[in-house]
Amino acid sequence: MRILFACGGTAGHINPAIAVANFIKARHPEAEILFAGNPKGMEARLVPKAGFAFAPIEIMGFQRKLTWFNVRYNFRSVGCLMLSWGRAKKLIRDFAPDMIVGTGGYVSGPILREGAKLGVKTVTHESNAFPGVTTKVLARTADKVLISVEEAKRYLPRGREYIVTGNPVREEILFADREKARKKFGVGDRVCIVSFGGSLGARRLNEAVAGLMAWEQRRGGVFHIHATGSIEKDRFPQMLAAAGVDPRAPGLDIRTYIDDMPDCLAAADLVISRSGAMTLSELEASGTASVLIPSPNVAENHQYHNAMVLAEHDAAVVIEEKDLTPERLSGRVEELCRDPQTLRRLGRNAQAMAIIDANERIYSEIMALYKA
Repeated sequence: MRILFACGGTAGHINPAIAVANFIKARHPEAEILFAGNPKGMEARLVPKAGFAFAPIEIMGFQRKLTWFNVRYNFRSVGCLMLSWGRAKKLIRDFAPDMIVGTGGYVSGPILREGAKLGVKTVTHESNAFPGVTTKVLARTADKVLISVEEAKRYLPRGREYIVTGNPVREEILFADREKARKKFGVGDRVCIVSFGGSLGARRLNEAVAGLMAWEQRRGGVFHIHATGSIEKDRFPQMLAAAGVDPRAPGLDIRTYIDDMPDCLAAADLVISRSGAMTLSELEASGTASVLIPSPNVAENHQYHNAMVLAEHDAAVVIEEKDLTPERLSGRVEELCRDPQTLRRLGRNAQAMAIIDANERIYSEIMALYKA
């Protein structure tokens, strides 16, 4: 069995593919698996680190905001896209896969389209509630279209079957122990808040969190784990100083990254974060209440649509970035901390949405197509 995975751009596209590839490899050690992605994208780092072979194919996305820089960038993108069809065809013929699986990003488009033309079976998986352009195009030609949530169907072409599988979630999230995690961090009987804005960081979120920490130090009884992100780590101490926060005070755990997310989610009473698809899947799997601040700087504002799926199920509170201030965030968190029953209800409703067997569902669909 030879499977070609096509993914790239963001961790939300790459990590699901890696999770599924690992699931397949564990059951079929003889399977030959190859990943295709942009040599300048994070997939070029994450895929080899996960132990899989990586074939670089240069693809550039398109910028929607009209600026001179973006116009020049888009001219280059058109040229790159035109070349990508031939590159994709050569890659497919050289590897000769039995199946191609795409999980999003611009690289998925040419590879799955060329694969379909060459008679290779194709599967595409969409992790977001609002499908991207690539998925909308591939929905017309892929043999199977897998989606993470039922709500995604309303934005896709009619007249074909869409299979709800959820997003793959790390097993460590499912089996993390709350009592052990809270003991590890020394939370005690305090309210535990975990906040993060992604691996790079988000300035507006960090500014609001600094103001929240000032309220926490006045209130007491809160333990707060916060990841600043790599770009914002040097600015965050200045934000804390401006807010009058003592970073050395008990109850603050400030880091650049969170590399033990399963334990952090298990310990948390409340998470404050962006609303990428994989983050929300992990919040659902862990049954954790959340305040979601969708990033407005993503394609087709898909994080807003992701967040609203949880909000509509009474499983999260949403604050749009245009409305985000330290005072607004602090006020909302204060209301939640005063009402533990609401925190528990949000967490229960989130957990009721979780699809914890997404790996198994995706694997079953791939194998059914492989054997067809």
